[in-house]
Amino acid sequence: MLTITQDLHDRIVAHARRDHPDEACGVVAGPAGTGRPERFIPMLNAARSPTFYEFDSGDLLKLYREMDDRDEEPVVVYHSHTATEAYPSRTDISYANEPGAHYVLVSTADTDDAGPFQFRSYRIVDGEVTEEDVRIVG
Repeated sequence: MLTITQDLHDRIVAHARRDHPDEACGVVAGPAGTGRPERFIPMLNAARSPTFYEFDSGDLLKLYREMDDRDEEPVVVYHSHTATEAYPSRTDISYANEPGAHYVLVSTADTDDAGPFQFRSYRIVDGEVTEEDVRIVG
C-alpha cells in the first residue's frame, strides 16, 4: 500500500494538470529504507510528448546524486497519461527500474465515471505489474 499525504497527492495531480496535454513526470523522495514519500521533485518531460515521458539524463543524474547526498531514495516515481487510463503501458513497464518504488500514474483524461482524473499506484518488478491501494493521509 502507498501511504501519501494529501499535500503530496495534490502536488502530483496539479503537476499533471499543469503539463497537460503533455505527460508530466517526477519523483517523490524519502529517507532511505523508510518507504516514506516526503520530498516532491517535479521533473521536466524531456520528450515533451502527450504519449510518452522521459527524464532528462542530466537532470536524472543530478537528482540521484542529490538523493545520495541526502541519504534518500525514490519512493514514488510518477507520471501522467493524458488520453488513457492510469495503467502502466508496455513502455512504462520496460522502463521501470526501481523495484522498491511505487509507480504512480495520474490520468488527466476523463476515462470513466471516476471524474476528471485517476490517481493509481503500482509495484512493477521484473515486468510484473501489481496495483496497490493508495491511502491519503492528512
